[in-house]
Amino acid sequence: MSHADESAGSRRDFLYYATAGAGAIATGAAVWPLVNQMNPSADTRAMASIFVDISGVEVGTQLTVKWRGKPVFIRRRTAEEIDASRAVAMADLVDVKSENANIGAEADASDANRSLDEAGEWLVMMGVCTHLGCVPLGNAGDFGGWFCPCHGSHYDTAGRIRKGPAPRNLPVPVAKFENETTIKLG
Repeated sequence: MSHADESAGSRRDFLYYATAGAGAIATGAAVWPLVNQMNPSADTRAMASIFVDISGVEVGTQLTVKWRGKPVFIRRRTAEEIDASRAVAMADLVDVKSENANIGAEADASDANRSLDEAGEWLVMMGVCTHLGCVPLGNAGDFGGWFCPCHGSHYDTAGRIRKGPAPRNLPVPVAKFENETTIKLG
């Protein structure tokens, strides 16, 4: 093989590699916008967690905030509501699971497993009926908790389904106290 043939092969190989590399870069540049559009938008990422000031929530009242496009009920329960909820036997419940994202999936639906604090004063739940996604009314229904007027689901003072077509308790989202007056959702 002559020196000219060897030199031509090297140039040919270089051109093949350079063309393949340029093609790979061009393909990546063309595909990246398609892949990037599947990432969550900035407003969605911003709503991944929010801080809620609860300093103005009086005992026996509820604050409703919007988180991830859905209502969240933050209720400061009275001693009577806590006692009524804690007196309910598990056998009386439709859904015996806590539906609480803060604890294990197999935890029961006792009041202690649904409230945010040990005393049971604070209850944080998604405000969406588990039947068809309506928003239940607070301080209503046969059990003094929430009532979904769309199809007649009754929830007790711990947000547990007690009567009607809803199959599950109102879910408790990931939530925790940041300090005495702030709850972090998400």
